[in-house]
Amino acid sequence: MSETTTSPYLTTEEAAQFLRLGKRTLDNMRWRGEGPKYRKHGGRIRYHIDRLKEWSERRENDPPKKRPDNDDDGN
Repeated sequence: MSETTTSPYLTTEEAAQFLRLGKRTLDNMRWRGEGPKYRKHGGRIRYHIDRLKEWSERRENDPPKKRPDNDDDGN
């Protein structure tokens, strides 16, 4: 494989960096079954870049909705 070819399969370190997480955080998430999907290639953990993006997008939150003002002051 040439140096200009980029694999879509990232190591745990690369995946953690892509997600801006610590490697140990990603390891722990994988152990608990909470992290992104991964594969084992030759016994080594690999994360596909597209699965990382999908996993991250599923965790997108809407901004908190503003609570309506309570006109009842309790009197």
